[in-house]
Amino acid sequence: MKFINRVLLTLVVCLVLPCSTRAEHEGKVQILLLGDSTTEGSVPRRLQPEGPHLETVLEMLLAAEEDLPPCHVVNSSQSGEYIKRLFDSGRYKRNGEKLPGIDYIFIRYGLNDRAKREDFTTNFPKDFHDLLARLRKDHPDAKLIPMTVIPFANEEVSDEINALVRQVAEKEGLPVFDIYPRYAAELKKGHNMLNYRRYPLEKIPAKYHALVKPYVRGPSVEIMDNELDGILGHLPGWYGDRHPNLAGYNVIADETAKYLAPLLRERASK
Repeated sequence: MKFINRVLLTLVVCLVLPCSTRAEHEGKVQILLLGDSTTEGSVPRRLQPEGPHLETVLEMLLAAEEDLPPCHVVNSSQSGEYIKRLFDSGRYKRNGEKLPGIDYIFIRYGLNDRAKREDFTTNFPKDFHDLLARLRKDHPDAKLIPMTVIPFANEEVSDEINALVRQVAEKEGLPVFDIYPRYAAELKKGHNMLNYRRYPLEKIPAKYHALVKPYVRGPSVEIMDNELDGILGHLPGWYGDRHPNLAGYNVIADETAKYLAPLLRERASK
């Protein structure tokens, strides 16, 4: 009798709370990250292949919140990419179109679009709308989340890109995840602490070549953080590469987890 009562109680709970027992793909909420090099992190992956990298850190931060469902994060980003190239290269069709069970899609483009797309202020919003339409078609159950860019370029350029992102999101009725303020605030603690150093070997005086030999990757010296700043920081352009290092990606992961956690809780309560 007790067993039957337990079964009945379980059935009642499932009927009353259908969403809390939703069968996610492979038992996990699926999160997709779409973007350029500031999402991919190719150099940190090369320097420290064991990571953990952005998608894994995000999974770990979400898992640390005991009331959240298990999550799986797919990082489908590529260095140098802009929205038109995502389609023209066929990469979206290969890597994004048929991903199963996607629940959330974070979209962070604009830096390369501004640098490489002709008539940027007209075509970038158009391309963004086209991408959102395609994502809605291929992943109809996914929540689409446009993101602002991080402080990679100067403030004026960043504001121009982010204004267009907000414009697109407003027309589409979508929320914007504004990553820019958090990243900018972290940079105030140390302007160069969130970017790696990538510097042409040919520009480094020959007397230092033995010192930098372990860090040579192709034509460049690549260093994750400030390890050689005290010796080579005086070289013009030493701090010029503003791509995130692992510390930078951890900031992105942390802010993304803080943004996503309430959405997951709301989803579970419906």
